[in-house]
Order: sequence, then C-alpha cells, then structure tokens
Amino acid sequence: MPRFSIIVPSHGVVGRLSQALDSVLAQSFGDFELIPVCDAPDAPAAAVAAGYAERDSRVTAVHSPPSAGLAGARNTGMRAATGVYLLFLDGDDTLAPGALTALDARLTRTGDVDVLYAEHERTPWWEGEPANPAAPLLARAPKGAFAPGEAPRVTGVELPVWGTAYRHDFLTEHELAFPEGHFTDLGFGGLVTVRAERVAVLRSVVVRHHVRRQGSRINLPGAHHAELLDQVDLVLRTATEQGLSKRRSGPLFEQLFALVLRTAAHPARLPGASRRAFFRRAGRLHRRHRPDGFRTPGGSVGVQHRLLAAGAYTAFRALRGANQRASAAAQRLPRPAGLRTRLYYRRQLRRPIDPDLAVYCAYWGRGYACSPAAIHAKAAELAPHIRQVFLVEPDQAHAMPAGVEYAVLGSRRAWQVLARAKYLVNNANFAEGVVKRPGSVHVQTQHGTPLKKMGVDQSTYPVVAAATGSFTKLLGRVDRWDYNLSSNTHSTQMWERAFPGSYEQLEYGYPRNDVFCTATADDVTRIRRELGVPEGKTAVLYAPTHRDYESGFGAGLDLEAFCEAAGDDVVVLLRAHYFYDRGTRAGTGRVIDVTGHRSTEEVCLAADVLVTDYSSIMFDYANLDRPIVVYADDWDVYTETRGVYFDLMAQPPGAVARTPEELARLFRDGSYASASAQALRDAFRSRFCQFDDGRAAERVVRRVLLGEPPEAIPPVRPLAERTPAPAARTFVRS
Repeated sequence: MPRFSIIVPSHGVVGRLSQALDSVLAQSFGDFELIPVCDAPDAPAAAVAAGYAERDSRVTAVHSPPSAGLAGARNTGMRAATGVYLLFLDGDDTLAPGALTALDARLTRTGDVDVLYAEHERTPWWEGEPANPAAPLLARAPKGAFAPGEAPRVTGVELPVWGTAYRHDFLTEHELAFPEGHFTDLGFGGLVTVRAERVAVLRSVVVRHHVRRQGSRINLPGAHHAELLDQVDLVLRTATEQGLSKRRSGPLFEQLFALVLRTAAHPARLPGASRRAFFRRAGRLHRRHRPDGFRTPGGSVGVQHRLLAAGAYTAFRALRGANQRASAAAQRLPRPAGLRTRLYYRRQLRRPIDPDLAVYCAYWGRGYACSPAAIHAKAAELAPHIRQVFLVEPDQAHAMPAGVEYAVLGSRRAWQVLARAKYLVNNANFAEGVVKRPGSVHVQTQHGTPLKKMGVDQSTYPVVAAATGSFTKLLGRVDRWDYNLSSNTHSTQMWERAFPGSYEQLEYGYPRNDVFCTATADDVTRIRRELGVPEGKTAVLYAPTHRDYESGFGAGLDLEAFCEAAGDDVVVLLRAHYFYDRGTRAGTGRVIDVTGHRSTEEVCLAADVLVTDYSSIMFDYANLDRPIVVYADDWDVYTETRGVYFDLMAQPPGAVARTPEELARLFRDGSYASASAQALRDAFRSRFCQFDDGRAAERVVRRVLLGEPPEAIPPVRPLAERTPAPAARTFVRS
C-alpha cells in the first residue's frame, strides 16, 4: 500500500499534462502511485499517460468520460487509489520539488489526521510574482494536530482541494465523494470540513497552481452559477445534521456566503433574467441556514448580508453598482494605413456581416499557398455559394491562379472584405488592426508541426523573443481565433501551451498535405519536368530552416560540393525558408533553386529524398513515406538559442549527419534509404502523420463553412490504409 495516491484529471489540459506528471515522478520521495484520469482510451491525454505507464510501474491510467465532469474524474481516481493518503493535482499544475517528502515528514510528526492542509503557490501564467494565499490562514493554526474547533476558520471552503492531503480511510468511512456540478471542489471541501475530527497543517508549498490566461472556467458567464447555491445548501444541511457547534458553523457560514455575495454582485457572471432568481434563492438559504448567534460582519459586507437576508434586491444592486453592465474590453481601434482608409474600414464594420463571404491569406500575403489555398479550392467544390477572396501583397497579384478572386493587402477593397466576411482563414495572423466581429469565424490553419518553440514559449529565448515583438499583441491576435488546426496530438498539445486561448482545436490534419495522398504518378512526372529535374536523377530536396541568430540566408552547406561527393545521379532542389523567398539565388549545374516556386507541396512531390536541418517540412514530407535525412551541424546552438519541444536527435525521421562528409557518405553507400532509416521513419510517421489522410480540407469546409456537426465529419483514415503519392525513384531497403 503506497503512502500517497496522486490523482490527476487531464480533461482540457493535455498540453501541460506531461509537466504535471513529471513533477510527481521527479519527487525524491518514491512511495506513491500516480493515477492520471483520461477521457477515453483513445483520447490525446491517454496516449501521454500510456507512455508514462510504460516507463514507470507507479503510473496507472484510468478513464472517465468528459460528461462526468471534474467530479466524475476525481471520483474515478479515488476508486482506483490504494494509497494511505490521497492528493489531487490539476493536470496543468505541478508538485513543488520535495513536496511528498515534506508531507510524509509532517504526517510522521502529527500521526494520522483526517486532513492535512498545505500551502500552495499561485503562479501567473505570464508575468507577475507568485502568491501564497493560504499562508496567512495556516499561520494562525495550532502547531500540531488539532480538532477543527480549535481553528474554525481553517476549512476546505477557503483552501483548495489540490493543496490538501486526505486520509483514504476517512473518506471511505464517511462515503465522501465529489458532488456533481461546476462547484464540486467547494462541495467536497465543505463536506470534508464538516466530517473531519483531526486536522493538521503544513507550512510549506506543496502545489504550484498554474493560473490560466483564460481564468477559471467556473467564473465564465452562465446559468451554471446557480449550482453554487446547490453546494452551499448541501454543505450547510450536512453541518446541521452533524450538529456542528456554533464555534464552527459561524465561520463556515460566513465563508460560504462570501462566495455567494461575490457572485450576486458580479452581474457579468449571471444571465440577466437569472440574477434576481439567484439573489432570491440565496436569500432563502441565508435565512434558513444562518446559525444561531451569527454576528454579521462589519462594513459593506455586513450590509450585503442584511440586504440578502431581507430579499432587498434593488437596494443590493444599488449598493454594489450592479445596475451598470460589465463592459467588455474595448477593442483596439483599427489601424489601416491612411486616415481615409481607416474611416472607410470603420464604416464597413457598421454594415452587416456577409454570411456567404470568406477571406483567405497565407504567409502574410505571399500568394495562393498552404492550407488556406487548399481550403479555398475544396470550398469551391463543396460550398460554391460562398464567395471567396484571397488577400495578397501587390507583387504577388500577377501570380494568382486564374479564376481566384483576390484583393491587394492594404487596399480599400481588402479592408472592405475583412470587415464584412463571415469566415476569415489564415496560416499566420491577420493584421493587428483587423477587428474580430461578433458572429465572424476565424480559422487558424498553422503552417507546420512545431519542433522549435512557438508563441509565448519563445519568451525565455532572448534572440527570438526580441524578433517576435510584443507577446501581448500576439495574444490579442490569438483571441480572434475560433478554430485552430492540428495534424497530430503533439501539435495539439504544443499549440495549447504556445497560444493559450479559448479556440477549439480541430484535429483534422493540414489541408495543404491532402495532395500527398491524392497526387498521381503523372502529377509527379509533370512537376519534375516543370522544375527541370533531369530524367533518371535522384532529386534531393534541401530545405534548411530560418535561424534567428543569423541575418540573411545561408545555405549552410556547399551544395555543388555535396553533389560531387554524393554521386553522379544526385541533383539538389534548394528550397530556402519563406522568409527568403524573394532572394535571387539562381541555380547552377546540379543545384536547382526552387525557393520561388509557389507550392512547397509540389516541390516535395518532385523530390525523392528530403535533407533538412530542423525545418517543419520534415513532418509534412513524412506523409510521402520517402527517405528523410537530418543534417544537424549546429543542433546544440539551435536548441540553445531557439528552444525545441523534443530531442530530434533521439527521435529523428531517418539518418542523421553532422558534417558534410557524413552527409555525402549516406548517399554514396545508400544508407540514407536503409532498413534502419525506414524504421526510424515508421516511428516518426506514427507519431506525426496521424491526421493527414487526404481529406483535411474537406473536414474543415464541412465543419466550418457548411456548419455540419462534429459527428458528421468524415473520420481520419488510419495511417496503414493510406497510399502516398508515388515517388519517381523506388528505394530498396538494405
């Protein structure tokens, strides 16, 4: 029987779940079991938990459906637990180093107690100093174990579930479980307070609570706030049934109604019609459960108590100024260039949204490309009633395909469609001045799987942080997103961390990669001919990524020398990062510069092999199941200056070379296409090619533009059932 069972619900926090689990497994005290509670065996969090269970026998994952809520998840974990004491850890929080050692030492000194309350640290999601709100309350508690009546203000109403250790037998004996509803922690903490007979406190931080950017979900507006009164009623009825003393019932009543008053005085939380009903029911509960001899607090809070007890709703609203509606944060004034254009845009914003207008943009206007172009093309087929406009920079207008309506960025026409469109689709971000109108739908397609740190995760890397600019402005743009696309569960988790927001993740795959499953051998032959690849040659696509610590483009490799050393049949297709797609690097000899070609996907189809360093193109190219070589001559510098989400050297998609000589040798002896390289690629594909099955664009169009329900969207075809576009060259494993 382990000393501790740590129960970790994981719904909605998969992006940080690994940090929570790591914080437990890294504890110096090892006598515990770790129980992640996942939505279902095939849920993203379940895959994370399963990986930990394979590596550590102390980890046992259990499952609780999302419909059961947080209460169901915790109760499921309790039923599976075998430890002497139970701890609950939110999936985006962490145990402080040494927490279990401190808990064990304290329990050894106090002997068995029903409840051990500990301090916790509230860590701001971005900037600001951590706070320890429990410290002042626990400082006034007796030094040893004590009866609750000795410190009646130390209750589970003011102290969180995840900062507390509960004796398992105590919970079982009193049949204590988390009650259903949004305020389950309050109900559970209150019931434990009523039943506990022996309590202790620990004056050190056990949990580091991550304060979410979006705030607590229970504070969002909605009818669920009525459930607060359900929990208050449950706790106070139980207190009456147990004959709780006046010394204890008074503080418990006061703490519970402090929460009630806070909600009643916060009109934004309650729908308009329900505010008066909430107040009236709260008043009835106040009158019913008020302990004999309860002394109303002084000051404004005391007045609120009296008004609540009297049912004086109008006076209560006047006291707290609740008759003024909570105003939403003022939207930033649009800033298109030129006063006339700004005024024009503002006028357009006053006009109705056009329900049949969609606006697209890719790479800040670099042309008809990437997933926005793929969605545009599929929408023309499945949703022809929708008018579609692509936004491009002036120097890209000439390259737009025939039949594609476009507008030049910065023009009055561009601002007009941005103001009126129902749907806005981008693989980067629209300009900061673009206003997110109520009723509009913004789709962020992303443009790669993240190996390098992204979004706010870049903040600790000075070079890239300086180039990124204001993270506050970045998050303002994230707040416009309604949907965010993902091509694998790794991306889903990292986007959640890098771009915290309230958008919905769509694990549909990247539409731009559909062509890797739909292109034919004739398509491959045509593209190779257009790019100038000599017949019978092995086309090696060399696609290095951008380096934040360098200015300008450097190939990083002598490509002509590589061709000479690699063999007579090798030619190189050079594809620089899109930051440099307007440079002039005319190909010579066996090096063909394809940087300016509008479609990265077509270049990938033409290539027999990919050589890259740390570019996300490797994740897309892996869908073709063709050889990939990682050329990592500066991996240590790159990881130090940019930061990465996983060790590519430990989990590469194929052979790895660190010098030009090693790279050439891989091609001379054919080991770049060996069976061992294929095995690495198979594992890589299994992890990162989960959703790219050729129907991603269709799923986006049906869900977003046509409004079909999630259950009607075509499911993702398993990897083993897909047939990638054929390569021009066939490689035999050796």
